[in-house]
Amino acid sequence: MTHRVHRDLARAISGVENGIVELPAALAALAAQGHRATRKRGAILGITGPPGAGKSTLVDRLIEGFRAEGESVAVIAVDPSSPFTQGAVLGDRVRMQRHAGDPEVYIRSMASRNAGGGLAPATRDAVRLAEAAGFDVIIVETVGVGQVELEIVAVADLIVVVTVPALGDGVQAIKAGLTEIADIFVVNMADRPGGNRTAIDLKHMVRESHREIPVLQTIAQDGTGVSELLTAIVAKRGDEDSNAVRAVRFEVVRRVRDRAVAQALAALQSPDAAAVLERLRGHEITRNDAIDAVLTILGGPVHAH
Repeated sequence: MTHRVHRDLARAISGVENGIVELPAALAALAAQGHRATRKRGAILGITGPPGAGKSTLVDRLIEGFRAEGESVAVIAVDPSSPFTQGAVLGDRVRMQRHAGDPEVYIRSMASRNAGGGLAPATRDAVRLAEAAGFDVIIVETVGVGQVELEIVAVADLIVVVTVPALGDGVQAIKAGLTEIADIFVVNMADRPGGNRTAIDLKHMVRESHREIPVLQTIAQDGTGVSELLTAIVAKRGDEDSNAVRAVRFEVVRRVRDRAVAQALAALQSPDAAAVLERLRGHEITRNDAIDAVLTILGGPVHAH
């Protein structure tokens, strides 16, 4: 990698993020500039978890580990947006600045821009562009968990879910769908009180999900447990078929959900729906009756309440 790669990639991502250029044109521009993808198995790594879990420090350690193996790394860090500028509040190199001079490491912050605090709208495009620029490993760090699971699955080959003992209800928060998408669970800051308990609770939760998910403990601040995490990532990178099936499954669910919402909103604007809502307003029917009537207009199944 050279600093020219950084410059060309930065320009391409900015163009797509700001709506100046479409992804196909940006990809074509990178190819014309002589950049070539060197795609490896499971090379896109998603790091997600609640705020305060130390994800950025962990990513910093992972960069160090991948570089020690001779792999180039691009990091797409999705930061909270500034309400005034819509720019990323946390700077590109504030957290990982020690790698700033390494031409084999590219770090880019992207504002979430009201995307539910999860992935920025252009994140997937940025990942595609980083691939096209020839980076071996691409790390996508997301803000929080919430409704991000469908988004991160559509982007990443491997997903690491990070929590910390201090969250108290961290394990309960993770239960909201993340056992289905996590490839590895990490209890970071494991030297804090409750570290072992949190790991044990996670292992119980994993057993109940009937999936084989490693539960690891790390102290990213001093690097403890990071080598074990890297080993687990390497082992999981070979399971490309499983990751692809999961990604397709969640992408289908996401698209069906989006289409259903669009159809429902359109149906609510129809004269038939307006008549149903007028009957509801006049107390001629119950709320559940109104819902069933609108679902019938949509042509969908009506379920008993």
